[in-house]
This record gives sequence, C-alpha cells and structure tokens, in this order.
Amino acid sequence: MAAKIAEDATLDEIRAGLAAELPMNAAFDGWNDTALITAARGAGVDPDVAKLAFPGGAVDMIDGWFAHIDAEMARALPPEKLAQMKIRERITALVEQRLATLAGDREALRRALAILAMPQNLARATKLGWRSADRMWRLAGDMATDYNHYTKRAMLAGIYGATITVFLDDESEQWADTRAFLARRIDGIMRFEKAKAKFTNRTRGDHRISLSRFVSRLRYPAV
Repeated sequence: MAAKIAEDATLDEIRAGLAAELPMNAAFDGWNDTALITAARGAGVDPDVAKLAFPGGAVDMIDGWFAHIDAEMARALPPEKLAQMKIRERITALVEQRLATLAGDREALRRALAILAMPQNLARATKLGWRSADRMWRLAGDMATDYNHYTKRAMLAGIYGATITVFLDDESEQWADTRAFLARRIDGIMRFEKAKAKFTNRTRGDHRISLSRFVSRLRYPAV
C-alpha cells in the first residue's frame, strides 16, 4: 500500500512521495495521467494537485522517478560504506544498487526509455543520464573539475545506458549476465584511466624537458 502524503505537503514533497509509486502504475497504464491519478489517490493526494507537481507530464514523472532512484542509491551506500571500497568497487556497487532498485519495475523502465528516446525528449534524456553519472562519481569520491570531470561522466553514462539495455532482457539468476557485462565495461574504464594517467605524466615530462632545453639555449646559444 502506498504511503500517505501529508495534507500540508509542498509540491516538492508530493513529487518525491509519488515518484516511488508511479512506476508500478506506469508498468500497466503507461507514463500518463492515469498512472499519476492512481498513484495520487493511493497516497491521499488530490489528482489535480499531483498534476501540478509534474507539470511536464510523462517526462517529469520519469525525471522524478530517476531522482528517487538516485536517492535510494545514496541511502543504501552511505559514504562510510563506500570508503571501505576501492574506486572500481565503488562504481560497480553504485550501478548494481541502481539495478537492484529498478529490478521490480523493468516494464516501467522499458516504457520510460521508449518515451525518452523520442526526438523531442533526447535533450532531457541526456541531462538525466548525465545527472545519474555525476551522482555516482560524486558518491564514489570524485571531485575533479578539469576535463576529467566530463570524460568520466560521459563514459559512465554510456556504460550505464548500455548496461540497462542488457538488464531489461536479462533472465539469468541475479542478473549474472548483466553483472558480467558491467564488470567488463568498468574494467575498460579503469584501463583507459590508467593509460590516460601515463600519457599525461609522460606529456608533462616532455614539457619539462623542452622548457629546460629552451632555458639552456637562452644561456648558451647554439653555434
């Protein structure tokens, strides 16, 4: 049974409260007013007020649900728990926690992704994917602000999206196929990061050599 939402709740609180209930209705009715009204009535919210909490319709409902997934992931994996893991283990744990939260709502997820794949929704879909990747990296302890900030998030967003595609049709026990797929992709990220670090260090070293040569030439011009 859906948790009741207080009568004096703000629109943000209503949005957050309904976000967890929407997918079970969207799996049958689609991401539409029917699903929203059913969820609202179950939570004791006036349907018209519920619509005000999701003014953008289906995409806003999906946005709210994904924000709920982010919050559940952070709750299940607090900083003190993640701190005991290596970076690769943190990213793996964060993605797998998202999958565990989504496991009972795969049909709702399938319908949500179909909506986000529509041309008019691609920009919003990209923003949502980026937001989830950013949340995962931040929870993992990454605070980079240079170009690494963007490359890490772009790669993780791509990996997460590909993993979700496998997950939707995975009938193996405990999503073993999805976990194996994810492990291979994360291994690819780690190899890329190591190679990038070596290249960056070597490039910086070359710059130092070039600078010393330049200075020496100023002092001792070539004949």
